Order: sequence, then structure tokens, then C-alpha cells
Amino acid sequence: MQDAEQGAELIVTRRREPVAAVVAYERLTEPEQAEADLKDLALLLTRSMSDSGERTSLDDVLTAFGHTRSSLEELPED
Repeated sequence: MQDAEQGAELIVTRRREPVAAVVAYERLTEPEQAEADLKDLALLLTRSMSDSGERTSLDDVLTAFGHTRSSLEELPED
């Protein structure tokens, strides 16, 4: 087990055929992390390609919903 923690892989065989492997847990989770990184990259690229550069201020959003910063402060807390 210590060998696997240090990066060595142990192949378990049955009748000279590989059936299992003992590897470091970090090595086992690398594909999952790579998949998550690729999803993040795809989202970033999609957003950068579709970004018009137009931004909406908080005050404009509040006005669109009939509020101001002051009116929000007057709302009761739940």
C-alpha cells in the first residue's frame, strides 16, 4: 500500500491476466478533476464568445422592479 501512495501501481492478476490495480487515491481521482476542469473551461469559453459587453447596473435592475436602494432597506426582514 505504501508503494501505491508513493505513485507505484500494483497490478493484481488471475491466471496471468490483469483483473485489478492498486493505485494512489490521488491518481484515481485525476480523471474526475480533469472532467470538472474541462466543464469549467467550456463554460468560460461559451460565456466569452456570447458576451456582448453590455452590463446592467444594480440601480437599473431595482428600478425595473419598482424599487430603490432605500426602498429595499425599508423592507421587513424575514
